[in-house]
Amino acid sequence: SSDLPTNSSNMAKAHELVVYVNGKRHHLPSGAADWTLLQYLRHVGLSGTKLGCGEGGCGACTVMVSRRNVQTGKIEHRAVNACLCALYSVENCHVITVEGIGNLRRGLHPVQEKLAHAHGSQCGFCTPGFVMSMYALLRSKHEPPTEEEIEEALAGNLCRCTGYRPILDAFRVFAKADTQAYAQELGGNGVQGVTSGGIESGGKKICPGTGLPCENGCSRQKVCSRSEAHDGKKQNVDHNNDDAELIFPPELMTRTPEALHLPGKTCTWHRPTDLTSLLDTKQQAPNAKIIVGNTEVGIEMKFKHAGYPQLVDGSAIPELNEIHVVEESLVVGSSVTLSTLVDYLRSNTQCKGTDMAVAFLRQLKWFAGLQIRNAAAIGGNICTASPISDLNPLLISCNATFEVQSKGNTSRFIQANAFFLGYRKTAMQPEEVLVRVHIPLSKPFEYVQEFKQAHRRDDDIAIVNAGMRVRFKPPEGADPLWLVEDVAIAYGGVAPCTVIARDTAAFLVGKPWTQDTLRIALDIASQEIKVGKEAPGGMVEFRNSLVTSFLFKFFACSGLKLSSDAGEQAVGEMPAGARSAAKPYERPPSKGLQYWGPPADGRKLCDERIPVGEPVMHMAAELQVTGEAQYSDDCWPAGTLVGALVASKYPHAKIVSIDPSNAIVMEGVHGFFSARDVPGSNAIGAVALDEECFATDEVTAVGQPIGILVAETEQQARAAALKVHVEYEELHPILSIKDAIAANSEYEGEGHSIVKGDARSAFDSGEYLIMEGECRIGGQEHFYLEPQNTLVVPGEGSEISMFSSTQAPMKHQKMVASVLGVSANKVVCRTKRIGGGFGGKETRSFYVACAAAVPAYLLKRPVRLCLDRDEDMQTSGHRHAFLCRYKLAYTAQGKLVAIDAHLYNNAGNSLDLSTSIMDRALLHLDNVYNIPHMTCKGHVCKTNQMSNTAFRGFGGPQGMLVMEMILEKVAASVGKSAVEVREMNFYKVGEKTHYGQALENARHLDCWTQVIENSEYHCRRLAVDEFNRASKLRKRGISVVPTKFGISFTTKFLNQAGALVHIYTDGTVLLTHGGVEMGQGLHTKVAQITAATLGIPLSSVYVAETATDKVPNASPTAASASSDMYGAAALDACQQLVARLKPYMDKLPGKTFKEVVNAAYLDRVDLSAHGFYKTPDVEGFGSCRPFNYFCFGASVSEVEIDRLTGDFQVLRTDIVMDAGNPLNPAIDVGQVEGAFVQGMGWCCIEELVWGDSEHKWVKPGQLHTRGPGTYKIPTANDIPIDFRVSLLTGKPNNRAVASSKAVGEPPFFLSTSVFFAIQDAIRAARVEDSNSLDFTLDSPATPERIRLLSADKLTGWQIAEDIRPNGSW
Repeated sequence: SSDLPTNSSNMAKAHELVVYVNGKRHHLPSGAADWTLLQYLRHVGLSGTKLGCGEGGCGACTVMVSRRNVQTGKIEHRAVNACLCALYSVENCHVITVEGIGNLRRGLHPVQEKLAHAHGSQCGFCTPGFVMSMYALLRSKHEPPTEEEIEEALAGNLCRCTGYRPILDAFRVFAKADTQAYAQELGGNGVQGVTSGGIESGGKKICPGTGLPCENGCSRQKVCSRSEAHDGKKQNVDHNNDDAELIFPPELMTRTPEALHLPGKTCTWHRPTDLTSLLDTKQQAPNAKIIVGNTEVGIEMKFKHAGYPQLVDGSAIPELNEIHVVEESLVVGSSVTLSTLVDYLRSNTQCKGTDMAVAFLRQLKWFAGLQIRNAAAIGGNICTASPISDLNPLLISCNATFEVQSKGNTSRFIQANAFFLGYRKTAMQPEEVLVRVHIPLSKPFEYVQEFKQAHRRDDDIAIVNAGMRVRFKPPEGADPLWLVEDVAIAYGGVAPCTVIARDTAAFLVGKPWTQDTLRIALDIASQEIKVGKEAPGGMVEFRNSLVTSFLFKFFACSGLKLSSDAGEQAVGEMPAGARSAAKPYERPPSKGLQYWGPPADGRKLCDERIPVGEPVMHMAAELQVTGEAQYSDDCWPAGTLVGALVASKYPHAKIVSIDPSNAIVMEGVHGFFSARDVPGSNAIGAVALDEECFATDEVTAVGQPIGILVAETEQQARAAALKVHVEYEELHPILSIKDAIAANSEYEGEGHSIVKGDARSAFDSGEYLIMEGECRIGGQEHFYLEPQNTLVVPGEGSEISMFSSTQAPMKHQKMVASVLGVSANKVVCRTKRIGGGFGGKETRSFYVACAAAVPAYLLKRPVRLCLDRDEDMQTSGHRHAFLCRYKLAYTAQGKLVAIDAHLYNNAGNSLDLSTSIMDRALLHLDNVYNIPHMTCKGHVCKTNQMSNTAFRGFGGPQGMLVMEMILEKVAASVGKSAVEVREMNFYKVGEKTHYGQALENARHLDCWTQVIENSEYHCRRLAVDEFNRASKLRKRGISVVPTKFGISFTTKFLNQAGALVHIYTDGTVLLTHGGVEMGQGLHTKVAQITAATLGIPLSSVYVAETATDKVPNASPTAASASSDMYGAAALDACQQLVARLKPYMDKLPGKTFKEVVNAAYLDRVDLSAHGFYKTPDVEGFGSCRPFNYFCFGASVSEVEIDRLTGDFQVLRTDIVMDAGNPLNPAIDVGQVEGAFVQGMGWCCIEELVWGDSEHKWVKPGQLHTRGPGTYKIPTANDIPIDFRVSLLTGKPNNRAVASSKAVGEPPFFLSTSVFFAIQDAIRAARVEDSNSLDFTLDSPATPERIRLLSADKLTGWQIAEDIRPNGSW
């Protein structure tokens, strides 16, 4: 079914709505004013453009839009977010999607090729967006871009898998740069590497593909670009030739925008082409919304369900698109996009280099992503009147004037400082239009500074921002100090609208720039601008502190500038730390090095005969970079209906009544289905059946499904779902771990214990130091780029087929069969690939399938259900928040003796996997430390949040982080370095853990020693200390952290796997196994094992989709054990086949595999085998051997923090990871980097904010951070500037296939080296001001916590010794 209206047959040819897509002419339909470009593209079959968030925050929907600038006549190429771009706004444009630039049959574009061959695509869902961002950058430039421009162009694209490094490396080849700049020595071992060129280094040839020493003269194609993922013929296309690119259609060169009036059922689209027509439209429809990029209105319409019956496109009006300098003012038309403004400020000679221009450029660099800046207009940003607008404080401080006009009236000029009246309220009248913005150019001795602090640097909304300007005049008397002639200070993020510090400014006028002046100004500002205790947005202390921090920075910056321009005598003595306070944010392009040794059997790299151990490309990489890789939401059969969930609005309530009567009569609706319609059992659950498919009498969390509304289109379904009326009777909710502890709300019998030795006796002995405390660790959203979705297709009788984005097809099969009341043999779940999972699609995906299955079964129609990003984040669970209360005994030297630890996790409203997650936390509490006496008790807390679930590490990282937090406190207590205390507590090889498993072949000391040597830790420790002595307001920290991670499911029966291998008579092999490909390279690795065992090229192996009718009863793809288990199962099947073929190989020496196979076939030999594997020896939780083996690793990270703002950068990270003999070292390195960056998000950036007792400004039980606008995962700007990864060499693992080791989860915890480096820097800051060193840094280490814990005394803001910022634990 199509959501799109049909084409209007009577539309006059002169008003034909024309757009070109990938060079083909399209006629846009009428009545689609409320449609986005993304909806249209996917409707016409261009599914390479993905829906990741729907709010322009992830970049998965990036396309390039080319249009002719009517004013200049030039063609402009811009990357935009198709999910926000209004469909009619691209009329007269050429849209290019990922499918349009290259594919497997006609050849890959160099951008696609480089990304695939550099291992820059894992799950692949985000990949088309990255490709199109880079492609648009190249098309928009007349010369090669710089590395900085490449990183800036990718700032609006998110990736959850790769850690960004391979993406940046892939695209770096397009930059104008010296290839020698990439050569970096890997500390301590003399190995060198580069990422481009074929460079001699240290007497060794360097592979241009990997940056590694090349021993056999391989080319880039041999190591990095070899693709054996498909056998189709592929032509090489010279895309460096402009003739190979899609040209701008000649028809569009002659077409000019015409006035449009396009009525629709819900919305009318207007496109005036002159100012008079625009004013007429606003006079007739004062409430009409004028849009250019639709970056604000589009979000309001989708997520806030705002109805705007009149939309006016302001992009075609010449007067609104002008930008020029007139009489010492920059005049900017209100429809000028932010990117156009940036280009003008950089190029116009009158603006370039002025303080005003520089301030705007710096602020715009961090204003959303490039795709948003390419579309959004300055007028929209102003008229939205957002209290956190980045530009409005600058406009106010620069004395900007806004020119507005209405029909029949001359222009009216409003000063920016009088324009913003309240929350999203301005001084404009409804019929008025903002026409131009007048910004005075900076004068001599006038300085402008912009400020912004956010959760992360790139593409983030401000917590607090500011714009400040000061103009000095020379002294009139003998005093050499210059005086303030004029000053303006404005803040955003501290009130319902942008506010002006009028009292502070009034005080400063006529004053010299001295420390006395600063001290009084800081005091006035802190009283004048103050965030209230219960203010929306929270973080009250932090926001108030930023008010004075920004003013101090402004004083320092302006003072140094005046000193430079007018002489040192013009200002008073600058305060201590002024230079470090004034230092602007700088980040050089990132770089990295990846090292792995040669295969363990002594082969050289690139031996094509034996693919195991080779760094071959992900088998689907080329499909992913071209957009040809299909995901479960990409293909719908004819007649598919669309579902929308009706979910609870309260965290705990009785359901009094459900009335769908107003919904089911709406157009296109096929029905509303709830618990009473479930054909089978309404009880579902991951382990215990303690959930409901649809709530019956009571809801226990916001977002809990009550029913599903099914309609012909998604818009119809969502609109109707809003009309279902549910009456509730509210009940008391439990919203946090602390609430649960107070109410004794736990899942009875689910909290297990581990006891070793006698901790109580150690505490009572009086021989040891005793420490008691509490650790708090926040949760984490999975933020897989592909949202939860499923397609349920009924077959004949009671047959059901599902195409689901899940890590556990068997669970889907089992639960859907139960809900429908049919046997499992009639239900098939198929999964080709998923766009990221990380544990979030192990158990929390089947409720989506169950909900969709009910109407599909009853209506006998296919039903698709895809959650919006905000629904997904609210309802599908997260990494568990943890709280630990502990008591510790230790010696004066720092040796740990005994611990009694009570761990609490927030399970949510159902048990899900929380017991097993707590079990793994208890098993990993020791990390790599031998503690003689341990008593560990888990508490699984029952709360009124949607159930939390598996996430990479499965509780292990939380357990290890608790121990590392405690160990750091011990080190501080005994006055020793954390490194020394860690080393004295290490396990020795052969010692037993607290649960009784011996550490066989332990590698933690190998990793630890090597990473300290590679990173030159001890020298850099001294350098960090020296830096901190010289810098007052910027501090550095460095930390080294080890890890030990157990591999196996801790539930014994899950440690089994199956595989099915078919050999065909043409010599090719079809492989199917029970594991799911989610970007981790599982299919590639298992195919490598298959090819190596059969002795055939990897190109002869094809991996089919995962399906329950091929390999039954498969365990979830989880626990990092999939390569071990499914690789071993495939090995078993292949060994059976080899045994059957051996007689024919012996009879036919020298014959090809195909010939041998045909000989066996003619002799009636079975050429199909089912392989099976069960992990030996493991016995699960409660035994002395819960794990098959351990993975080890260590990392060193160095950071720099800004004490005034809490901002931080990761300067360098070194990792050494124990991966055994890698099955595929390139994929393994990618897993290490991706896990590290994801982990860094967990412990340093990402913060879930719930409506609970510590966040009363959020509705109870609501998740505030439910989209990329409010929840921030790391971007390419957040990764370590210098990122070095080494795989431990010469350490095979005899307990897994091909002596390899798991690598998905074990590296995750190494990211805490960043957390503890930040803590180290905070400690240096507290030493600076003689603050207590007994402080607690909770996780995550957000800018708020960094700022409050390292607070200075210079700004007059006093730190509370026991401060501990709020969090949702």
